[in-house]
Amino acid sequence: MAKHIFVTGGVASSLGKGITASSLGRLLKQRGLRVVMQKLDPYINVDPGTMNPFEHGEVFVTDDGSETDLDLGHYERFVDVSLTRPSSVTTGSIYQAVIARERKGDYLGKTVQVIPHVTDEIKARITALATEDVDVVITEVGGTVGDIEILPFLEAIRQFRKDVGRNNVCYIHLTLVPYLGPSGEQKTKPTQHSVTELRSRGIQPDVIVCRSDKPLASGLKEKISMLADVSERAVVSAIDVDNIYRIPSALHEEGLDEYVLELLQFDKDNYSLDLSVWNAMAARASLSKRVVRIAIIGKYINLTDAYLSVAEALKHGGLFYDTKVDIELISAEQVTPMLAQSSLGHLDGIVIPGGFGPRGIEGKIASATFARESGLPCLGICLGLQTMVIDVARNLAGMEGAHSREFNEETHFPVIDLMDSQRGVADLGGTMRKGAYYARLTPGSQVASIYGEEIVSERHRHRFEVNPRYRSRLEEAGLVCSGVSPDGSLVEFIELPGHPFWVGTQAHPEFKSRPDRPHPLFRELVAAAIAHRADRVAAEGKVQPLEVKESQDGAFAIGSKK
Repeated sequence: MAKHIFVTGGVASSLGKGITASSLGRLLKQRGLRVVMQKLDPYINVDPGTMNPFEHGEVFVTDDGSETDLDLGHYERFVDVSLTRPSSVTTGSIYQAVIARERKGDYLGKTVQVIPHVTDEIKARITALATEDVDVVITEVGGTVGDIEILPFLEAIRQFRKDVGRNNVCYIHLTLVPYLGPSGEQKTKPTQHSVTELRSRGIQPDVIVCRSDKPLASGLKEKISMLADVSERAVVSAIDVDNIYRIPSALHEEGLDEYVLELLQFDKDNYSLDLSVWNAMAARASLSKRVVRIAIIGKYINLTDAYLSVAEALKHGGLFYDTKVDIELISAEQVTPMLAQSSLGHLDGIVIPGGFGPRGIEGKIASATFARESGLPCLGICLGLQTMVIDVARNLAGMEGAHSREFNEETHFPVIDLMDSQRGVADLGGTMRKGAYYARLTPGSQVASIYGEEIVSERHRHRFEVNPRYRSRLEEAGLVCSGVSPDGSLVEFIELPGHPFWVGTQAHPEFKSRPDRPHPLFRELVAAAIAHRADRVAAEGKVQPLEVKESQDGAFAIGSKK
């Protein structure tokens, strides 16, 4: 029977519940346990697919095409599992399912209520993950215990311990221990109030994880232990570290994983821990001396979470080459053909990421043009590939005014267009190509060499495609369509012969990158950026070493929703 761990948070959002849950998941997996993870989100949207990135950060896409919360990206990167739709649960999806059942008459005419109907649906979603091939289900409850919309989730997980047995459930509560400069002390009062609120909902936490910028002062663990009615071993200090991949080791040193194993009655002697490979990877992130600067040319740069997986994938590529990647966010609206050199000339590489809507599109096209003409390494993702195709059409293939029909319905050369099967469909959300799709790579192409294989699977989230009517003209102009769908009808990858790295993919490879197994495209973009910087040093003789700016947010802040 699978065991269950529930992670809640108090005092403030963005404390790092997702990172804490992911780190514990990694520790348990390293011990040989089979772990799956889940997020319960209190917002009423059915999923975040229609939400503006400024509202919620990036939309993370799973293999089965689910549009999910960005915390699932943390889960996948840390635990190295491919999650599916049941791992993402929202209030909207719960009520949608309950109302659909009521309309079908499944409740036999009863009055539909939060208890038991909504809570039963939540519990069913949790139970669905507890299959025979899973030892531990870790479920993060979004928001904080004081939020009104979180109450059905708290009631459901309270009932869950009664349903499956006390020894099969562990409650972990993440809270804040702030440091007050004027008094020079850490304050436990927010933690006390948070735990009191949680207990008022019928949940006695088993573990208190205390977020702070400094280690807990002497005596504070004992004080929190007494006031929260938990063992002193159950009070875990979680301080800021220089990169998120050091957090599993930090939590292990606090004894979190061992204590949880004991609570869930696992024999820890049968599940020994070896973090040597993981810790060596994390150490490289902290000790790397070589630095390259790669920019993300985006339109949501005021919220870094909008490009979270892209940024993490770049860091993973840097880890492979013992190189720190200094990531610069550049607004696509500020890049013009006239200013491209001043905007991008100092860089070692660029990523043109996905997105929707016309804002900044000409800046992305100008960035693709500058990278192509100057030899700057460039990786285009989804819309990024489309802007690279538009650049080739306009500037190499003689198709003046070429564009995507998404942004200009009157263009004479719609080199990017909807597939014929999508035309006339009112619900464009239903026309999107989402989830994992296979592609055939051209033997001998750059992308085939990068992947080391000729059949690959990548995750997608888009509705517009390279228009096959113009493919021959684009190829005559020098573009290589180096990857296509299995039936040959859709362009999946492009590249430019003779360029060090000018590669585009219609997919979102960032979703499959892992810190200890970087995605090949990001890995080789970093390699090209290293070479580009070396060439600039040799040519100019005056390029100074970069200094990486320290994060002001702390490692736990990565993935937070501002």
